[in-house]
Amino acid sequence: MMWQYVANGIILGATLALGAIGLTLTYNVLRFANFAHGEFLTFGAYFALVFVSLFSSGATLGPLSFGWNFLFAIILAGALTAGLALILDWLLFRLLRKSDVAVTLVIASFGASLMLRNVVIFVWGSQPEYYSRNISIAREIFPGVRLTADEIFVIALTAVLMVALHLFLTRTRLGKAMRAVSDNPALARVTGINVHAVIRWTWIVGGSLAAVAGVLFGLTVQIAPAMGFNLILPMFAAAILGGVGSIYGAVLGGLIIGLAESMSVPLIGAAYMPAVGFFLMFLILLVYPKGILGERS
Repeated sequence: MMWQYVANGIILGATLALGAIGLTLTYNVLRFANFAHGEFLTFGAYFALVFVSLFSSGATLGPLSFGWNFLFAIILAGALTAGLALILDWLLFRLLRKSDVAVTLVIASFGASLMLRNVVIFVWGSQPEYYSRNISIAREIFPGVRLTADEIFVIALTAVLMVALHLFLTRTRLGKAMRAVSDNPALARVTGINVHAVIRWTWIVGGSLAAVAGVLFGLTVQIAPAMGFNLILPMFAAAILGGVGSIYGAVLGGLIIGLAESMSVPLIGAAYMPAVGFFLMFLILLVYPKGILGERS
């Protein structure tokens, strides 16, 4: 039975990891904690819902609960959410960066989060939604572990995206430029790197990954206006636990938080899941104050 909770924790951790990567990228390059990032997950999920409805198809992909239209919807939702992130930066954060006061950006991100959440409620309503009414049957993958095809898809897609991001950051000129700006923006500008272009791509990558995380959460749980708000604190916990500024730390932190929350359910109940994740974060930070993969002094 415990292995089933481990599998559930990996699925939750995969969603948190994708969202935490975007938070870490934003913090690395722009040097502020973006509390509006959770709403990118929400908008990504609802954008995908729109495209799934427009390109509805009765045929499903084998045991999955969705068809090819859902895969196209993920791509389009990622593009639209990246555009939303760029618009928000252009209208709000770009102007506030000139003040060079990080707390101003943080407070502004709170306001942007509230505004975007109410836009979702105004446009799509407050009732939960689902991508498909088809039932995905859980099958025994390992002894004591039953997963649906949708849940296996979530894990597989997350793994593919993380490998792709690793290759992007380590093998491409743009990825190396993003890492350089993250380490020292002033020095990167002196060496000829277009910092403004790097900032734009940071929003694109972070927003699109957040959109995918929102779609995957909506696929396995449900789509709701408050989903991003409910996930933003666990995502911050994952980023801090893994080490603020570390992409790989965000992935590790997301998996640890997801596993801790899921495995606590049979012990103390589902109502206390978020508290368990934060309690574990506090314990680990006592040993590793900068996070598991954070920079060491």
